[in-house]
Amino acid sequence: MHKVRTALIAGASGLVGGHLLKLLLNSDRYSQVISVGRHEVPLIHPKLDQQVVDFDHLRNYAKDLAADDVFCCLGTTIKKAGSKEKFYKVDHTYVVQLAEVTAQRGASQFLVISAMGADASSMFFYNKVKGQMERDVQKQPFNAVHIFRPSLLLGEREEQRTGEELASKIMQPLSKLMLGPLAKYKPIEAETVALSMLHTAQQEKAGTHIYPSDQIAKL
Repeated sequence: MHKVRTALIAGASGLVGGHLLKLLLNSDRYSQVISVGRHEVPLIHPKLDQQVVDFDHLRNYAKDLAADDVFCCLGTTIKKAGSKEKFYKVDHTYVVQLAEVTAQRGASQFLVISAMGADASSMFFYNKVKGQMERDVQKQPFNAVHIFRPSLLLGEREEQRTGEELASKIMQPLSKLMLGPLAKYKPIEAETVALSMLHTAQQEKAGTHIYPSDQIAKL
Protein backbone atom coordinates (compact mmCIF):
# COMPACT_ATOMS: atom_id res chain seq x y z
CA MET A 1 0.00 0.00 0.00
CA HIS A 2 1.48 3.33 -1.05
CA LYS A 3 2.08 6.10 1.43
CA VAL A 4 -0.57 8.80 1.60
CA ARG A 5 1.23 12.08 1.34
CA THR A 6 0.98 15.74 2.32
CA ALA A 7 0.92 18.42 -0.36
CA LEU A 8 1.82 22.07 0.13
CA ILE A 9 0.67 24.73 -2.30
CA ALA A 10 1.73 28.37 -2.39
CA GLY A 11 -0.27 30.75 -4.54
CA ALA A 12 -3.63 28.98 -4.36
CA SER A 13 -5.47 32.24 -4.96
CA GLY A 14 -3.94 32.58 -8.41
CA LEU A 15 -5.13 31.40 -11.81
CA VAL A 16 -3.29 28.05 -11.88
CA GLY A 17 -3.18 27.70 -8.11
CA GLY A 18 -6.97 27.88 -7.78
CA HIS A 19 -7.42 24.93 -10.12
CA LEU A 20 -4.55 23.03 -8.56
CA LEU A 21 -5.82 23.40 -4.99
CA LYS A 22 -9.12 21.74 -5.91
CA LEU A 23 -7.30 18.93 -7.73
CA LEU A 24 -5.06 18.29 -4.73
CA LEU A 25 -8.00 18.19 -2.34
CA ASN A 26 -9.80 15.69 -4.57
CA SER A 27 -6.73 13.49 -5.03
CA ASP A 28 -6.47 10.22 -3.10
CA ARG A 29 -2.70 10.74 -3.10
CA TYR A 30 -2.92 13.38 -0.38
CA SER A 31 -4.41 13.09 3.09
CA GLN A 32 -3.56 16.72 3.88
CA VAL A 33 -3.13 19.83 1.75
CA ILE A 34 -1.39 22.85 3.25
CA SER A 35 -2.19 26.14 1.54
CA VAL A 36 0.35 28.88 2.19
CA GLY A 37 -0.56 32.49 1.46
CA ARG A 38 -0.91 36.02 2.70
CA HIS A 39 -4.66 35.44 3.09
CA GLU A 40 -6.92 32.44 3.39
CA VAL A 41 -8.73 31.25 0.29
CA PRO A 42 -12.55 31.07 0.57
CA LEU A 43 -12.70 27.30 0.76
CA ILE A 44 -13.40 24.82 3.54
CA HIS A 45 -12.39 21.18 3.20
CA PRO A 46 -11.51 18.50 5.78
CA LYS A 47 -8.08 17.96 4.18
CA LEU A 48 -7.26 21.67 3.92
CA ASP A 49 -4.87 23.36 6.37
CA GLN A 50 -4.57 27.08 5.64
CA GLN A 51 -1.39 28.78 6.81
CA VAL A 52 -1.43 32.59 6.64
CA VAL A 53 2.18 33.75 6.45
CA ASP A 54 4.35 36.80 5.99
CA PHE A 55 6.54 35.78 3.08
CA ASP A 56 9.18 38.28 4.19
CA HIS A 57 9.70 36.08 7.27
CA LEU A 58 8.83 32.67 5.87
CA ARG A 59 11.42 30.82 7.96
CA ASN A 60 9.44 31.74 11.08
CA TYR A 61 6.69 29.39 9.89
CA ALA A 62 8.95 26.44 9.06
CA LYS A 63 7.44 24.09 11.66
CA ASP A 64 4.08 24.29 9.88
CA LEU A 65 5.45 23.77 6.36
CA ALA A 66 6.37 20.08 6.37
CA ALA A 67 5.13 18.30 3.24
CA ASP A 68 6.11 15.64 0.75
CA ASP A 69 5.23 17.44 -2.48
CA VAL A 70 5.48 21.22 -2.80
CA PHE A 71 3.62 23.08 -5.54
CA CYS A 72 4.67 26.69 -6.06
CA CYS A 73 2.31 28.88 -8.07
CA LEU A 74 3.61 32.22 -6.78
CA GLY A 75 3.95 34.99 -9.31
CA THR A 76 3.02 38.56 -10.10
CA THR A 77 3.65 41.20 -12.74
CA ILE A 78 5.90 44.24 -12.57
CA LYS A 79 2.81 46.44 -12.97
CA LYS A 80 0.96 44.80 -10.09
CA ALA A 81 4.05 44.61 -7.87
CA GLY A 82 4.77 48.30 -8.44
CA SER A 83 8.49 48.03 -9.17
CA LYS A 84 11.16 45.69 -10.48
CA GLU A 85 12.45 45.24 -6.93
CA LYS A 86 9.08 44.11 -5.62
CA PHE A 87 8.56 41.85 -8.62
CA TYR A 88 11.94 40.21 -7.93
CA LYS A 89 10.94 39.66 -4.32
CA VAL A 90 7.78 37.76 -5.24
CA ASP A 91 8.98 35.84 -8.28
CA HIS A 92 12.47 35.02 -7.05
CA THR A 93 13.04 35.58 -3.34
CA TYR A 94 9.76 34.16 -2.05
CA VAL A 95 9.93 31.14 -4.36
CA VAL A 96 13.54 30.30 -3.48
CA GLN A 97 12.91 30.73 0.25
CA LEU A 98 9.90 28.43 0.01
CA ALA A 99 12.16 25.86 -1.65
CA GLU A 100 14.80 26.26 1.05
CA VAL A 101 12.36 25.96 3.95
CA THR A 102 10.43 23.00 2.58
CA ALA A 103 13.61 21.16 1.57
CA GLN A 104 14.87 21.54 5.12
CA ARG A 105 11.55 20.15 6.36
CA GLY A 106 12.01 17.03 4.25
CA ALA A 107 10.02 17.65 1.06
CA SER A 108 10.98 15.30 -1.75
CA GLN A 109 9.49 17.10 -4.76
CA PHE A 110 9.25 20.77 -5.72
CA LEU A 111 7.02 21.69 -8.65
CA VAL A 112 7.12 25.32 -9.73
CA ILE A 113 5.57 27.50 -12.42
CA SER A 114 8.15 29.57 -14.27
CA ALA A 115 7.71 31.15 -17.71
CA MET A 116 8.49 30.56 -21.33
CA GLY A 117 11.83 32.19 -22.12
CA ALA A 118 13.24 31.89 -18.59
CA ASP A 119 17.00 32.43 -18.78
CA ALA A 120 19.28 33.58 -15.96
CA SER A 121 21.49 35.45 -18.45
CA SER A 122 18.67 37.03 -20.46
CA MET A 123 18.81 40.72 -21.31
CA PHE A 124 15.10 40.91 -20.53
CA PHE A 125 14.41 41.51 -16.85
CA TYR A 126 11.35 39.27 -16.57
CA ASN A 127 13.02 36.29 -18.24
CA LYS A 128 16.21 36.85 -16.26
CA VAL A 129 14.41 36.79 -12.90
CA LYS A 130 12.54 33.62 -13.85
CA GLY A 131 15.79 31.99 -14.97
CA GLN A 132 17.57 32.94 -11.76
CA MET A 133 14.68 31.52 -9.77
CA GLU A 134 14.94 28.22 -11.64
CA ARG A 135 18.69 28.11 -11.08
CA ASP A 136 18.45 28.75 -7.35
CA VAL A 137 15.57 26.34 -6.76
CA GLN A 138 17.65 23.58 -8.34
CA LYS A 139 20.33 24.11 -5.70
CA GLN A 140 18.04 22.72 -3.01
CA PRO A 141 18.37 19.03 -2.03
CA PHE A 142 15.07 17.76 -3.40
CA ASN A 143 14.78 14.32 -4.91
CA ALA A 144 13.03 16.00 -7.85
CA VAL A 145 12.47 19.50 -9.21
CA HIS A 146 9.86 20.01 -11.91
CA ILE A 147 9.80 23.37 -13.71
CA PHE A 148 6.80 24.31 -15.85
CA ARG A 149 7.21 27.01 -18.49
CA PRO A 150 3.73 27.84 -19.79
CA SER A 151 3.09 30.38 -22.50
CA LEU A 152 0.17 32.79 -22.21
CA LEU A 153 -2.24 31.44 -19.59
CA LEU A 154 -5.93 31.30 -20.39
CA GLY A 155 -8.68 31.35 -17.78
CA GLU A 156 -10.86 33.56 -15.65
CA ARG A 157 -8.77 35.70 -13.31
CA GLU A 158 -10.07 37.39 -10.18
CA GLU A 159 -7.86 40.36 -10.97
CA GLN A 160 -8.00 42.22 -14.26
CA ARG A 161 -4.87 42.07 -16.43
CA THR A 162 -5.75 44.11 -19.50
CA GLY A 163 -2.57 43.31 -21.40
CA GLU A 164 -2.94 39.57 -20.96
CA GLU A 165 -6.64 39.68 -21.84
CA LEU A 166 -5.82 41.52 -25.08
CA ALA A 167 -3.01 39.09 -25.90
CA SER A 168 -5.37 36.19 -25.28
CA LYS A 169 -7.94 37.56 -27.74
CA ILE A 170 -5.24 37.99 -30.37
CA MET A 171 -3.44 34.69 -29.82
CA GLN A 172 -6.37 32.26 -29.46
CA PRO A 173 -7.49 32.51 -33.12
CA LEU A 174 -3.88 31.95 -34.22
CA SER A 175 -3.37 28.83 -32.09
CA LYS A 176 -4.32 26.40 -34.84
CA LEU A 177 -1.54 27.84 -37.01
CA MET A 178 1.10 27.28 -34.35
CA LEU A 179 2.60 23.98 -35.39
CA GLY A 180 6.03 22.39 -35.03
CA PRO A 181 8.52 24.80 -33.42
CA LEU A 182 5.73 27.33 -32.88
CA ALA A 183 3.66 24.95 -30.76
CA LYS A 184 5.30 26.05 -27.52
CA TYR A 185 3.94 29.56 -28.07
CA LYS A 186 0.30 28.47 -28.10
CA PRO A 187 -1.79 29.91 -25.25
CA ILE A 188 -2.56 27.24 -22.66
CA GLU A 189 -5.44 26.82 -20.24
CA ALA A 190 -4.50 27.34 -16.59
CA GLU A 191 -6.44 24.21 -15.71
CA THR A 192 -4.26 22.21 -18.11
CA VAL A 193 -1.14 23.43 -16.30
CA ALA A 194 -2.65 22.45 -12.95
CA LEU A 195 -3.55 18.99 -14.21
CA SER A 196 -0.05 18.47 -15.59
CA MET A 197 1.51 19.46 -12.26
CA LEU A 198 -0.55 16.91 -10.35
CA HIS A 199 0.09 14.21 -12.96
CA THR A 200 3.84 14.89 -12.85
CA ALA A 201 3.94 14.68 -9.06
CA GLN A 202 2.27 11.29 -9.22
CA GLN A 203 5.02 9.95 -11.50
CA GLU A 204 7.69 10.56 -8.83
CA LYS A 205 10.51 10.97 -11.35
CA ALA A 206 13.85 11.84 -9.76
CA GLY A 207 16.07 14.65 -11.01
CA THR A 208 15.38 18.02 -12.62
CA HIS A 209 12.84 18.25 -15.41
CA ILE A 210 11.80 21.31 -17.43
CA TYR A 211 8.53 21.32 -19.36
CA PRO A 212 7.92 23.87 -22.16
CA SER A 213 4.34 24.84 -22.83
CA ASP A 214 3.69 22.37 -25.65
CA GLN A 215 4.97 19.53 -23.49
CA ILE A 216 2.81 20.63 -20.54
CA ALA A 217 -0.24 20.21 -22.74
CA LYS A 218 0.71 16.59 -23.40
CA LEU A 219 1.44 15.51 -19.82
